Amino acid sequence: MKRIFHLNCVKIVIPINDNVIGHCLLIEENNGDLILIDTGIGVQDIESPDKRLGEELIKAVGFQLDMELTALNQIRQLGLDPGRVKHCILSHLDPDHTGGIADFPQAKVHVAKEEYQNFESGNPRYLKEHLAHHPEILEYSSSDEQWFGLEARRIHTQLETEILLIPLFGHTFGHCGIAFQRNEKWIFYTGDAYYLRLELEDEQHPVNQLAAARADDNTKRLESIRKIKTLMKDHPEIEIFGYHDAKEFSKFITENQSV
Repeated sequence: MKRIFHLNCVKIVIPINDNVIGHCLLIEENNGDLILIDTGIGVQDIESPDKRLGEELIKAVGFQLDMELTALNQIRQLGLDPGRVKHCILSHLDPDHTGGIADFPQAKVHVAKEEYQNFESGNPRYLKEHLAHHPEILEYSSSDEQWFGLEARRIHTQLETEILLIPLFGHTFGHCGIAFQRNEKWIFYTGDAYYLRLELEDEQHPVNQLAAARADDNTKRLESIRKIKTLMKDHPEIEIFGYHDAKEFSKFITENQSV
């Protein structure tokens, strides 16, 4: 890995929080190829919001559509070539994570098998339009491999960086975290396993009600949160963060400026 960039590719405003973000990751390999972890809202979502997202979803979620936040635009602003995005690795297939996939039509899409099955099942939380360009999709089944006591599914990119899908089911039936190493330090991106880190510290926090309501399986969601809390306690050396927490994201802004 040559560099890693932290991108905010979503803005959501809801009654309990007016600054919900979408923390995507961009990995630049030494050969110049790029890996995007979750993709945020895409260019087509903003150009054709009614067709791609729909007015009902936009209002229900609180999407604030901004072309400047798209991963495509931010990659260009970094002086990188969006055509070098060879792989999009998805924690899950909710619309705020998949909208940008179509902006990288040559990229392979990597996702847990259970998640893609959930997507194909007709679950109304997903938008078929986001995969209508028929990208190459690689699905990952259950594995005997372990990562700090958690199941790990090794991503096949043929690139330098070792990347693992770590099942954290519950938010969706196939939701996964994503783990990789940088300079011998493990980074663990937990996607939507929790919305705000405060959920881990305060079980009565109002966002817990929202997370429970949005979960495909709330019992498994709570199990996943317990796994994250145990990992944090037992391995404080691991950098752990989620997708929607602006406070977590703010810690990485200077990293983008210094890489």
